[in-house]
Amino acid sequence: MAARIFKGAEYLVTESSKDDVFTPEDFSDEQRQIGQMTEQFVLNEVMPLREEIEHQQFQHVVKLMKKCGELGLLMIDAPEEYGGLELDKATSMLAAEKISASGSFSVAYSAHTGIGTLPLVYYGTEPQKEKYLGKLISGEWIAAYCLTEPDSGSDALGAKAYATLSEDGRYYLLNGTKQFTTNGAIADLYTLFAKVDKEQFTAFLVERSTEGLSVGPEEKKLGIKGSSTTQIILDNARVPVENVLGEIGKGHKIAFNVLNVGRFKLGAAVTGAAKNALEEGIRYANMRKQFGRPIASFGAIKEKIADLTAEIYAAESLIYRLAGLIDDRLATIPKETANYYDAYQRGIEEYAIECAIAKVFCSEVLADVVDEVVQIHGGYGFVQEYPAERFYRDERINRIFEGTNEINRMLIPGILLTRAMKGEIPLQREAMKAFESLMTPSFEELDDSVPFAAEKALIADLKQAFLVVAGTGAQKFREKIKEEQEVLLAIADVAINIFAVESCVLRAEKMLPKLSEAKKGTVVAAVKTFSYAAAEKTANAARKAAYYIEEGDPLTMMLGGIRRFTKYDATGLLQAKRALANAAIEAERYVF
Repeated sequence: MAARIFKGAEYLVTESSKDDVFTPEDFSDEQRQIGQMTEQFVLNEVMPLREEIEHQQFQHVVKLMKKCGELGLLMIDAPEEYGGLELDKATSMLAAEKISASGSFSVAYSAHTGIGTLPLVYYGTEPQKEKYLGKLISGEWIAAYCLTEPDSGSDALGAKAYATLSEDGRYYLLNGTKQFTTNGAIADLYTLFAKVDKEQFTAFLVERSTEGLSVGPEEKKLGIKGSSTTQIILDNARVPVENVLGEIGKGHKIAFNVLNVGRFKLGAAVTGAAKNALEEGIRYANMRKQFGRPIASFGAIKEKIADLTAEIYAAESLIYRLAGLIDDRLATIPKETANYYDAYQRGIEEYAIECAIAKVFCSEVLADVVDEVVQIHGGYGFVQEYPAERFYRDERINRIFEGTNEINRMLIPGILLTRAMKGEIPLQREAMKAFESLMTPSFEELDDSVPFAAEKALIADLKQAFLVVAGTGAQKFREKIKEEQEVLLAIADVAINIFAVESCVLRAEKMLPKLSEAKKGTVVAAVKTFSYAAAEKTANAARKAAYYIEEGDPLTMMLGGIRRFTKYDATGLLQAKRALANAAIEAERYVF
């Protein structure tokens, strides 16, 4: 466990140390074994069927899900009293990361184990769990989650599906259409949201065999073609009253709290997909010759490989740091606590900001990776014979589902400002200190004996930049800031980059003493490469926010502060990138 329990978003106003973060280097032998088992399952069981799955032969997906059940991969998050393993979130994320190499199958797996099963785990009654949970964690049944509708995506509470109590009081009659349901055609149990009497947003457990429920045709999609995506059509679907999940009118709690875990798990999955895509890119670059030498030997290709490796290192660091934060918080809740899963959900919800960050940052890292892997392949990246083409198509959905990246970006400052107004985060106080520091020149010199001194100084400064722009925005717009979406998006990017670069640096500092000199050099190179990119992106986002918020002398003062707070000495950057690229090219994979 970490030295202390951090609150959600506290990283923005507090200094963290290497001992406060969980990293992939901290995995136990059991966790590593689960990771290796998952890798072997993908390699031996899924990959031979991947092409048939891509052509929507979903009988293979159903069989493979049963095999996942036999291996215990569907029961990681399920409670022991119902046959589950009840392992920590770090293990759950590791399984999600490792299974991502299976492409479309990983979408079916993640939807089932995450948003498909967790509503029942967290909110189900004892009889509901007795009836359904064993079937879901064994793979006998497959789960799906039905929230989106043709006219309500990001505005989930604008759903039109409704439920009316039958005259005998034994059933709810559900009507409406659910859109983009992952596992739609293969699921046996749907967690489905509808408004009781067209007003009270409520969750229901709905069986596939329910009278009045029908499944629409498969959507013809750009990517993830091997996952089932359909409409679920409800025409007086008769759902027993005992299948209401949670409380009537409290469906929003289920919808949004489960999405926090969904976002987090997606972050892990796309990080695994990024590693897999990078490996293909490096392998091709080593094989492909132009002008008489492998293209991997050219600086233009090396820079791509270095940048992508550094980004994945940051994404991986961020995901497992968050896993550690959540696991540490959940470990403080005694199992005998009354309403245990209410407290459990509040524990996860504490890190809603970090879950949104994980979803946005990691999905955009994957976007960068697949784009450059296609570029490395040149024309061959555009043809289906090479996996780069599929990586590119499959990636695109990740910035849309589990809440679009725009919605998630706006959640970050939105939740933060709400917590600040409640006094949970001392945002205004720290913002005032940051404003004062704008007026005070800094003469502090770096202590070169401290590992990553320049990067730690950068992190502290980036937090000051965040406080200046967020504090100014909050002061200027007050409660109307929620309407200033452009401002919120820019502020979010500052917060996202800070969490990423801090996670990257703290992990590197923690792992450094245990490494060989050669490996140390690779880690230092990754940190420098990523820190430079993060500083540049943060400076751009902070400047944009300043221009959106202020003008005249206040703007000039803000811009001066941002310039000072985003300064980073990246001396030796080219050598660092070449060293990082050479290590990856030699290993022919992601090197950490």
